Formats: sequence, structure tokens, C-alpha cells
Amino acid sequence: MDYKNKVVIITGASSGIGKALGDELAKRGANVVLAARQYVTLCEITASLEEKYKVKALAVQCDVSKEEDCEMLIKQTLITFGKIDVLINNAGLSMRALFNDVDLSVLKNLMDVNFWGTVYCTKYAFPEILKTKGSVVGVSSIAGYRGLPGRTGYSSSKFAMNGFMESLRTENLKTGVHVMVACPGFTTSNIRVAALAKDGSSHGETSMEEGKMMSAEEVAERISDGILAKKRTLIMTGQGKLAVWMNKLFPKFTDKKVFELFAKEKNPLIK
Repeated sequence: MDYKNKVVIITGASSGIGKALGDELAKRGANVVLAARQYVTLCEITASLEEKYKVKALAVQCDVSKEEDCEMLIKQTLITFGKIDVLINNAGLSMRALFNDVDLSVLKNLMDVNFWGTVYCTKYAFPEILKTKGSVVGVSSIAGYRGLPGRTGYSSSKFAMNGFMESLRTENLKTGVHVMVACPGFTTSNIRVAALAKDGSSHGETSMEEGKMMSAEEVAERISDGILAKKRTLIMTGQGKLAVWMNKLFPKFTDKKVFELFAKEKNPLIK
């Protein structure tokens, strides 16, 4: 499979990894459907992609936490293109607050976007992906394999996403549908700037050293290659692979090392 004339839906496509995926896949010849809440931004991006790469691009305003928006996203894709080859569930929210301090509405918000957004979009797209024997991708995180301090809602939502995707993959071992979980590790995107504080407001600044992280463009390239190779799981950093492996074999030791790592954040939540 290559991407020429394939139809790819990307959620959370107005910035960061989602925007980079739109550019990468359009460059490879795919027709892309870009979904996010920022409609004006999406329209600017799609116009640029069509001019730059001579593909078709569709902007759809969509809040993935709303089931009806996800259903409409799939309907508009089918009206425009008549098929779906790849769905990339990329839309996501993060958080930064201790569980003892956080408002429960923050955790609910993260589950609605990160988990239910993936479920809703996949549910409505799946009959079409079965027809094309296409791919469903979940952009997850190492936080979906290893709980992280100050990110109880984020880790919970990504654990839930990973379990959903694993079940879906197993159900479809003989249907020809490809299911992949992609875990970028720490990436230079606005997800940490937009991360929710304990009261649900945006932090407005990152707590990490951005210069040492992967770029969104590199993540997009790896995810695009992973889909073509029909990878099962894509853990993109050595630190991430080590964390998953260590957590399985030495969980108590890993608790300590993760604590020490996050105690070194800017303005750490734990000390």
C-alpha cells in the first residue's frame, strides 16, 4: 500500500502532530480530511495543502468529545470522497495537577476527548474501513503504559485507549483491518502548553525542556511509515521503550525512577 489517492482522516489536525500528519500524508499523495475545533485554521491549512501538493483536502469542524460531531465528520468524508482508508485518532488533551488537588471535571474532560473521541470516530468510520481493509490508528503515549505523576487523567485516558485498540485489533485479526497504537514520547507540540491545570484552565507554559524532544514532523513521518508497514505498536523513543520494559519487569524500581524524573520538572508538583 502507498498513499496515492487514499483517504485519510486526522483528528486534532489544526496544530502539532495532527497538522504535521496532514502535511506528511498529503506530500505522499493522500487526500486528507482534517478535523478539529479551530475551523478557520483548518481551512487555511487545507487550502495550503491543496496548492502545495495538488491533492484534495477537506476541513471539518469537529469536537471529538461530542458523538454527533464525530458522526458528522464521517458523513462529510463519505459525501466528499466516498470511502475511508485510514483513520488517525490524534485529538488529545493533557493535564498537570496532583490528584488530591484536581477538579474531577478535568479528568472527565480528558476521558471525553482522549478515550471517547477515539471510540466515537472509530465507531462511525469502522464499517467503511472494513470495506477498504484500511487502518485505525490511535496516537497514544507512554503514559498509556506507565502511570505518570500529575497526569492521572491523562494516563487513565491513554490506558483506556490502549485497551480499546488492543481489543479492536484482536477482534479483527482475520478481517484485514490494521490497528496501530503510536506512542511518540515527549514531542515539541502545544499539548503541554494547553494542558489543563487543577481547575480546568490552561497552563499556558510547558513544564518540560522542549529542545530535547522529537519534532512533530519526525513523529508524523514515523507514523506514516508505521501505517504502511502495518505495525502493531510504534514506541518511538529509547526512553519510552525502556520505560515500558522496566515497568513490566521491575515495577517498584520504575516507580522510584519516574518519581525522580518528574521531580526535576520546572516548578515540580512532587518533591
